[in-house]
Amino acid sequence: MPLDGHIRLLPVQVANQIAAGEVVERPASAVKELIENALDAGAAHIEVFVTAGGRKLIEVRDDGIGMNRDDALLSIERQATSKLREVADIERIATLGFRGEALPSIASVSRFTLATCRRGETIGTELTIVGGRLQDVKDAGVPPGTTVAVRDLFFNVPARRKFLRAYETEQAHIRTVFILHALAHPETGLLLKADGRELYRLPADSSLEDRVRDLFGAEFAEALRLVDRTFAGVRVHGFAAIPTQTRADRAEQYVFVNRRPASAAIISYALREAYPPLDLDRKPVVLLFVDLAPELVDVNVHPTKKEVRFRRPADVREAIIAAVSSALGHTPRRILGGRTEPASPAGAPAPFPPPAPPRENPIQHLPWPENQRSEARGQRSVNSGQWTVSNEEKVEGRNQEPESRIDTAESQISNLKSVIPNPEESPWKWCRVLGQVGGLYALLETDSGYVTLDPRAAHERVLYEKLLDAAKNDAVQSQRLLLPETVKLPPENAARLRRHLELLHAMGFGVDDFGDDHFKIDGLPAEISNAPRRELLLDIAHDLETAGARRGSEKWREEAVARAACRAAVAGRQSELAPQELAQLVSDLARCRMPYTCPRGRPTMILTPYRELARKFGRE
Repeated sequence: MPLDGHIRLLPVQVANQIAAGEVVERPASAVKELIENALDAGAAHIEVFVTAGGRKLIEVRDDGIGMNRDDALLSIERQATSKLREVADIERIATLGFRGEALPSIASVSRFTLATCRRGETIGTELTIVGGRLQDVKDAGVPPGTTVAVRDLFFNVPARRKFLRAYETEQAHIRTVFILHALAHPETGLLLKADGRELYRLPADSSLEDRVRDLFGAEFAEALRLVDRTFAGVRVHGFAAIPTQTRADRAEQYVFVNRRPASAAIISYALREAYPPLDLDRKPVVLLFVDLAPELVDVNVHPTKKEVRFRRPADVREAIIAAVSSALGHTPRRILGGRTEPASPAGAPAPFPPPAPPRENPIQHLPWPENQRSEARGQRSVNSGQWTVSNEEKVEGRNQEPESRIDTAESQISNLKSVIPNPEESPWKWCRVLGQVGGLYALLETDSGYVTLDPRAAHERVLYEKLLDAAKNDAVQSQRLLLPETVKLPPENAARLRRHLELLHAMGFGVDDFGDDHFKIDGLPAEISNAPRRELLLDIAHDLETAGARRGSEKWREEAVARAACRAAVAGRQSELAPQELAQLVSDLARCRMPYTCPRGRPTMILTPYRELARKFGRE
């Protein structure tokens, strides 16, 4: 079409297809809109049927109020809705849908059939639309309620259809949408069938706790704590998982604002503040309902209504922090003068915590040799009774202290390896472990300065290289579990993991598809056999998805699995290590090809050279 610079009105059909691009991103978007319409119609039972991931068929049946003939015809017109009457209504929206664009948008890109009958009437109406053009209107004998069938989605928009993912992936997105609305409305009975197979049958009039158990299983529910608190007219209720149950992403943060699945930056911030600091930047698992007056929230800021904006965000933030932290028994943090400090009652300054009593450490009882007291800066070898990791010598004890002390220390370090096979490639020529500070970091003395080591990042690096090397050399040692475990994953994660089971088997994971998003685990690589099972599979699924988007090498799958496995294995470890564990970790790290960062790029160590110390103390 030539561009002559004149402005014209778009044909209705073109306008509807453009609107469909915003409202209907994929089959799951159509399912979302149709379920929301059914809920707004007061349905007590909703049935969803999909075929081929929603490409061939999406059918949603409800027993709601239904429509008469005139309403049915108006429902397929743009900006036709029963939920708004005047401009002021936009400021107090209490329904899930209100724009009147869902049905005409879906009908414009599919072969669309609507059959409906209003409660109390005996004759219903059936509409047939193909590509946005009304083909037929007729009376029909249908039960009260509405049934919408969407066939051949995007049949007339091949560019959109081409960008759809595999059937299994699209079906996983549909299941996610179904789960969100099932959680938001436990009083409504829901059924989901895919390709003739029943995936979910959820009874009506359920409690939220029962609905959670039906969807995720008893193991998931056991880690949840009840949340229910009101602050400044904002009620926050639902469940929050204990801090040990975390995820690498926010996929299991289910948040509903006035029972609408939605998100907002202030909610993520509030959750971060409500929880204690989580290891490795992990995300808590929550299922929260935020209820407030409709006029205090704007749901009209996103085409698909995924995001909301609050009129008084501070009240929402404080309500979430107070509710979640109270449920977890945790004192929330607050920001004072640019620092994060524990909150105090009545706005009083936060007191400093009392100093912790010194921890008994056998290293403190080992002597500092006479020949090193004056040579701490320039020494190049260590052959003392200190706890030492050296490339030249073994650890030997010297009886320069009472026998009881030396015996205790030597019994804890007698089995330590001290030889570094490749000293020219290691970060130091020799190294002495001094201990741990802050309950987390380790201090090391080396030939060139002192090193502050993050044991968790270091442990990730060590496990990562061991797992990759074993897979590369076909030498993976899989440790069988005494009792196989069954883990249920969210649909999208289950679909991702299912595509890579063969890879997992090759890397020593005894993981098999058990059906209905359940996976049986009967073995794990020996290096990570103590990792929490569910978190391990969730992290692997997440990393496979993110790594697949930026494939940097031929081994990206193995690297993604190893990275996720090591992160999950380390997340559950205690911060403070036994002396022999710490020394062994330092020795193992020195043998790594890349000892300076963890697999995700975080530093494992920070070196402070002796010259820097001398400069700070004015000795240069």
